[in-house]
Amino acid sequence: MTTDRKLKITFGILSVGLLTNLLFKLTNIPGGMILSGLFLGGMMIVGIIIGCLILTAILKLVFKRTSFLTILFITTTISFLAFHYQLYSPTLTIKVPNGYKGEINLVLSNVKDNILTVDSNGIGYINEWTFNKTYSRPIVEQLDGKNLDKNLVGFNHSTFFGTSIGGGNSIKTLSFEIVPDSALGQKQYYSKDFTKYVNKKLILLKEPNKELKVMKQQLKLKPNNNCW
Repeated sequence: MTTDRKLKITFGILSVGLLTNLLFKLTNIPGGMILSGLFLGGMMIVGIIIGCLILTAILKLVFKRTSFLTILFITTTISFLAFHYQLYSPTLTIKVPNGYKGEINLVLSNVKDNILTVDSNGIGYINEWTFNKTYSRPIVEQLDGKNLDKNLVGFNHSTFFGTSIGGGNSIKTLSFEIVPDSALGQKQYYSKDFTKYVNKKLILLKEPNKELKVMKQQLKLKPNNNCW
């Protein structure tokens, strides 16, 4: 068996396997607007394949002894691997106080290691990489080990984690709800203001200079008590 044929078979299997796995993974990722994650991801895959066809045609001019299909399978394998990385989402294991019901807020923070054992107000802290990559349904357990999967309610049918901004646009969170057994699958819209209980020292400000400017402007607007 020639080297070209070996490469064609090896990368052909890898390419098809990665494509199959991508299609399966796209059924679970959040979409946008009214479009599903599968549809949007499918458009990306079509774009990747078209791009690989063009790149393969160019590379064929250089590697004349290598077959078109071999080069195509190699380029699609590399591209699908890169797309897999872009779609990767860690599955977070969150610990909550025994009997906790209400909203869980994972705050975008400056922590190195995620703090996933939430406090009595349902607040945990995650780093920027985790905040940007996480979309998959988490594993949630009480401190006593009881699994609460049936009690979890996500943001909507296509996106589990809701993204919110509070505290003057400085506190960004990923959120979902834990509901009682009497309200399984029903979003309760808990209205507790979690921003009052957040550890301000751990908040990651994306635009600290802008936030500082806003704070200074607010201080200038406060009335001078000597004038009243």
